Amino acid sequence: MSIKVGISGYGRIGRLVLRASLEHPEIEIVGINYRSAEDMEYLAYLLKYDSTFGRFPAEVSYYDGGIIVGGKKIPVYKESEIKNIPWKECGAEYVVESTGAYTTTEKALGHIEAGAKKVVISAPAKDKGTPTFVCGVNTDKYTKDMLVVSNASCTTNCLAPLCKVLEDKFGIEKGLMSTIHAATSKQKTVDGKSTKDWRIGRSVFGNIIPTSTGAAKAVGLVIPEVAGKLTGLAFRVPTADVSVVDLNVVLKTATTLEEVNAAVKEASETYMKGILEYMDDECVTSDFIGDANTSIFDARQGIQLDEKFFKFLAYYDNEFGYSSKILNLIEHMSAVDNK
Repeated sequence: MSIKVGISGYGRIGRLVLRASLEHPEIEIVGINYRSAEDMEYLAYLLKYDSTFGRFPAEVSYYDGGIIVGGKKIPVYKESEIKNIPWKECGAEYVVESTGAYTTTEKALGHIEAGAKKVVISAPAKDKGTPTFVCGVNTDKYTKDMLVVSNASCTTNCLAPLCKVLEDKFGIEKGLMSTIHAATSKQKTVDGKSTKDWRIGRSVFGNIIPTSTGAAKAVGLVIPEVAGKLTGLAFRVPTADVSVVDLNVVLKTATTLEEVNAAVKEASETYMKGILEYMDDECVTSDFIGDANTSIFDARQGIQLDEKFFKFLAYYDNEFGYSSKILNLIEHMSAVDNK
């Protein structure tokens, strides 16, 4: 039996969840809601061609009521109210909420009202009551009574697996993180209006733009032991995809860089396999475009200042990798729900 998934929103994450689903044979995308959907030919075009990932790896076409992917018709709805999306009609059990507009349990419950069983928000939740999960870190805490969950942010999905290894093996005293983050669709090609964050309104071209991020603090939501011990900021840079976490951390236990590397390598080959990748080569960010691992540890760039103070780098495809983990989370939820 396939896991029937609906996608709410057809932006970068919505389309990349659809692309990533080709690598998840248990997942079946059965419906999409995109309130701006007017021209199905254009929606097929958006999926078929991608400036970062290239052509879609399956045949894409369209019909009057939706798009056709690999010979399968996927209906596209254009409901402005999520409670009116016919999820029950298309059979969607799990909905990926990727519009960015319904980031609390109260708001996202509209999908349940529309016939879905569960909702995964593809962003940090903006309320305190929505459970947050990161694959490989705390999915064992998921219970079948949870209706709406958050998959956290792409940056938290990179930082949390590394922090879990460090916390479990050595203990974390405190840390500061920077994410050198690829450009996103919310940024401006030329200087424009951005009243909430003035710097983000500056041109994405030719600028390194410092801004805020809650990703480090959010690690405390999935690893309670480090709550209040991590914070950080972000730098937006003019690259299309793949970002880097730069973590400066003070450990509780005296150790060596070699011992930390060994612990990360062991985790990458066992309980973190498919999530945390150990990379010991002269790679750069573009080498990880399309990598489903969300925390790619750079074994050659670690620095030790003293017996407890370290710097580590980890890469992540903030689009495809994150979208893949949404599907991994849904697979885990389905397994628990059907026990």
